[in-house]
Amino acid sequence: MPTTPSPAVLQVLPALGAGGVERGTLEIADALVRAGWRAFVASAGGPLVARLEALGARHVTLPLATKSPVGIWRNAAALDGLVRREGIGILHARSRAPAWSAWLAARRSGAHFVTTYHGTYNEGVPGKRLYNSVMARGERVIAISHFIADHLRARHGTDPARIRIIPRGVDDSLFDPARVEPDRIARLRAAWAVPQARPVVMLPARLTRWKGQGVLVEAMARLPGDALALLVGDAQGRAGFVDELRGRIAALGLADRVRLVGHAEDMPAALLLADVVVHASTDAEAFGRTVIEAQAMERCVIASDLGGPRETVEEGVTGWRVPPGDAAALAGAIGRVLALPAAERAAMGARARASVLAGFTTARMQAATLAVYRELP
Repeated sequence: MPTTPSPAVLQVLPALGAGGVERGTLEIADALVRAGWRAFVASAGGPLVARLEALGARHVTLPLATKSPVGIWRNAAALDGLVRREGIGILHARSRAPAWSAWLAARRSGAHFVTTYHGTYNEGVPGKRLYNSVMARGERVIAISHFIADHLRARHGTDPARIRIIPRGVDDSLFDPARVEPDRIARLRAAWAVPQARPVVMLPARLTRWKGQGVLVEAMARLPGDALALLVGDAQGRAGFVDELRGRIAALGLADRVRLVGHAEDMPAALLLADVVVHASTDAEAFGRTVIEAQAMERCVIASDLGGPRETVEEGVTGWRVPPGDAAALAGAIGRVLALPAAERAAMGARARASVLAGFTTARMQAATLAVYRELP
């Protein structure tokens, strides 16, 4: 007798480069394979394809990064064919242009349609709300924070019965201070020329204006003492913003107190260099994964008081929050944290990690997402 194939999920996104959406895609593919499901991912490809396939998932290359109506229509036909050939029961869309193709393919094939709403998505031009609305059309719409769930209800009128709130997660085995060998930290300290005795303030984020690197630079100019700020992240081609940052650092006489150190491959070790980790975004983060990564590493965190970090940083318990864009408030908060006795900072870090383990791990996110798939008949 022919065997019934195991259930299958197809995730769609523009490409498999670096980023939170891409990492989440691999994490769910991994969970599907380990649960005995078949995992498919369709994208235009990228450096994470090999890692995806090593997990046991199958990648299908399609030009899903296109936003042209003709391209979206053609991708819909290709996805429809793939769904029918492979007996795929669920299409899970993670980005808007591919979501339109997936939505059309689901309607044609009868497959279920699920979305993850990863951001607030701007509406600066006519028709943008309609374009964005595809992310609210899933039979189940996964919101990555309560902030995003509220946004869905307010912006799209999404029925709360279709929304499932599943916060992003951190790999607590990777982001675990007990598992980071001292030589990993020492290598980074040497590479970045970080003196042992100086307090370190770290902002881990790609270099872009809204992530608030400029706010931290201004805060460092107001902060007495010899604390060293490390801006950890890739410019991703934003040479103009980098030049602007360097110019402001020089103008404020901060060349020895603020450093742009570029991308860090070993973020767990990098975070252990920090006495304080800063999240300074001036726009609301849908979630803010770097915050929980720092908390998992038992670091003291100061975050902008808006968006997702309001749900992961409990004021005075697992970290502190400051008004976004307020350099003076940020400087004051950094100064107060650095002035705390080491034992108090360690206690804060321990509470922060406990909070992450209780509610914001990759394993919890994976289990909750598979539970959503199982809801669908």
